[in-house]
Amino acid sequence: MLNGIYEADFPGLSYGFRPKRSQPDALDALVAGITGKKVNYILDADIRSFFDSVDQEWLVRFVEHRIGDRRIICMIQKWLRAGVFEDGVVTVEEKGTGQGSVISPLLANVYLHYVFDLWAERWRRREATGDMIMVRYANDLVVGFQHEDDARRFWNAMRERLREFSLSLHPDKTRLIEFGRFAAQNRERRGLGKPETFKFLGFVIICGKSRQGDFQIRRKSRGDRMKARLRQIKEALRQRRHVPVPEVGKWLAQVVAGYFAYHAVPTNSPALSAFRYHVVVLWYRQLCRRSQRANVGWTRMAKLADEFLPMPRVLHPWPSVRFAVRHPR
Repeated sequence: MLNGIYEADFPGLSYGFRPKRSQPDALDALVAGITGKKVNYILDADIRSFFDSVDQEWLVRFVEHRIGDRRIICMIQKWLRAGVFEDGVVTVEEKGTGQGSVISPLLANVYLHYVFDLWAERWRRREATGDMIMVRYANDLVVGFQHEDDARRFWNAMRERLREFSLSLHPDKTRLIEFGRFAAQNRERRGLGKPETFKFLGFVIICGKSRQGDFQIRRKSRGDRMKARLRQIKEALRQRRHVPVPEVGKWLAQVVAGYFAYHAVPTNSPALSAFRYHVVVLWYRQLCRRSQRANVGWTRMAKLADEFLPMPRVLHPWPSVRFAVRHPR
């Protein structure tokens, strides 16, 4: 019921934990915004320990601003006071949304709706002197600016705004970089290297060029996330060392297909090929360790991989195409 009420209020810049607004949609909006607007600077911001820092008193006041039914308010207050049961002890925190509860994502969006979304849209209308784009997925924020002065003024104002509501920006994950259509030319003119990159929703966002030499945003799977996933697969293969090969092959096919379902975006083909190759190598090593007499040649391994594992190919359309279909205006 609350989702239906707040969906009418939440702005388009918010994508986290909302129906029909997934991570690929947020990435599409970011790419379409950078390529379609005059964006020269990117503020990559992250709110530190957001789910543990939410002021519950402010949160209840925000909910009361929209919801008049006291029964709903009391239920939310009970949810916030429920606490966490761990090692036989119940711990009740005075801050936070109670991670793990079904209502926590919605309450987080409500809090940031009043603390950031409405304030940021007002700042864009009244204070910005050039183009400005915003994409928020939960507590992960990306804001693009045409002018550096706008970016620094917004950064300072946002820091003060968050402090008023018991929030703060993560010092290591928040930074302002030169990024956009003319970033490479401007940095080359000043004798600097390639434009800096930033991370968003599992991808590294890169200033690149198309085959025709035009500006193009490239998305590449984060290397640290890929290594972590491969470590999980390695451990799972070790536990399945003596499971029949066809059964392991079917399981690996589901794992690789699941990875491709999210990461198979345009410009990310090398990362897809690398992931599949490393999975084949891990499988090969486990097959060779099944016994002392195990002798699996690489030719046979390649046939097994082709039989079970899907080949890397792009599954998602270009961001601008899908964004235009979802938001024809």
